[in-house]
Amino acid sequence: MGEIIVAGLGPGSREDITPAVAEALQGADAVVGYKFYFQFIEPLLPPGIECIDTGMRHERERAQQALRLAAEGKRVVVVSSGDSGIYGMASLVHELAAPQGTPADAANGIAITVLPGISAFQKAAALLGAPMGHDFCVVSLSDLLTPWTLIERRIKAAAEADFITAVYNPKSDGRYWQLYRLKELFLEHGRSPQTPVGMVRQAGREDQRVWTTTLGQLDPEAVDMLTILIIGNSQTYFAGGAMVTPRGYSTKGKGKETATSIGQGIMMESFRSIMAELREPDRPLGHLWALLHAIHTTADFDMERILRCDDQAVERLYDQVTKGSLRWIVTDVTMVESGIRRGALERLGITTKCYLHDERVARLAAEHHITRTQAGIRLAVEEHPDALFAFGNAPTALMELCQLVRRGKARPAGIVAAPVGFVHVRESKHMVKPFTSIPKIIVEGRKGGSNLAATIVNAILTFNDAAELRPGRDV
Repeated sequence: MGEIIVAGLGPGSREDITPAVAEALQGADAVVGYKFYFQFIEPLLPPGIECIDTGMRHERERAQQALRLAAEGKRVVVVSSGDSGIYGMASLVHELAAPQGTPADAANGIAITVLPGISAFQKAAALLGAPMGHDFCVVSLSDLLTPWTLIERRIKAAAEADFITAVYNPKSDGRYWQLYRLKELFLEHGRSPQTPVGMVRQAGREDQRVWTTTLGQLDPEAVDMLTILIIGNSQTYFAGGAMVTPRGYSTKGKGKETATSIGQGIMMESFRSIMAELREPDRPLGHLWALLHAIHTTADFDMERILRCDDQAVERLYDQVTKGSLRWIVTDVTMVESGIRRGALERLGITTKCYLHDERVARLAAEHHITRTQAGIRLAVEEHPDALFAFGNAPTALMELCQLVRRGKARPAGIVAAPVGFVHVRESKHMVKPFTSIPKIIVEGRKGGSNLAATIVNAILTFNDAAELRPGRDV
């Protein structure tokens, strides 16, 4: 009996054909394959070899022909593009040679060998940089052999599990909408609009094209059947013209997990879960970043309705941090101060201050018949009139700041207004709204709290992690 070698030719260029496949072709009696691929292997074929080529979608006929030739005692090479075992001919040859459930020797004595090749997604990944550095999956959007309902389940699973995802068969004349749906599902199931996406058309061939975008900016109309897409995970980034995914989720410890990296990993997973449940995930990045922190801290999706951000408030405040003009954060109570991450403050050179327990406060409060928190804000404005002020408890303190702003005594870099309770709480938040030149983040209504004010400040201090959806840098 003869032999069948199922060989992967790689994506198209002769340089990507493995030596084992080249050797098999040179020693073959016959080669069977889709006629388009013969142009890539013609220089490797021995003179006079029998070549059986068929058109697209005639895979079964190719496998049957190879089995007939092998039964005549010939050494037959069946060729597939990419890797013969990935959407290739290897499984079909095995299926026809020995149907499921038959004994091991049921292939009529025909020896079947599978030689791997470089898959299109591997070639595309190499051209893009190093996007497959962590767990990944491969999904085909062709529903010719797989029901779309099953494909959609796989897309959701890939998005939710944060797999790097290579996409085959993304679009054709008849299948124009599937990639739109994939994009929609990824955004609905936790992927950030800023997720890097790489595309390679005709990988390894003469008219090869390589380009990148983000998931939010992905235009399915720019893609066709000859394009491979690679969608990064939450860790993937662009750097130096390359698309890169780190080998692990840890950002500290140089490869070994630490308490910090574990905490950050949990926080990132939580943020992805929150993103999947948002009613309106398509918000300005700064607002979205503050909102994710607020919901993560409170487990309250009502924050979608009540968290109000001035236009570019988070971005403007972070810009002041990076320029060095914002160096002080004043809080109304010590609980807010204690919730602001020490690591972020040290990294950015920022100091926090709560005046509530300053020895001058009690005297000032008694002298002017005001609350201790009001007195603390008066002292703060005298010493740090241009600080970022964060309120998580005392509406009277926020009202005091508003009065001082109106008198020209305070010029805050920004205001986080999240006092909680029933008396004067709503009014204090309304009082701060007219200051249009001051960036403000306000928790509307009665809700708020020290933990909420602190987490909003933390969102401001870590805004440079927002685009990659990487919360918890200083956890």
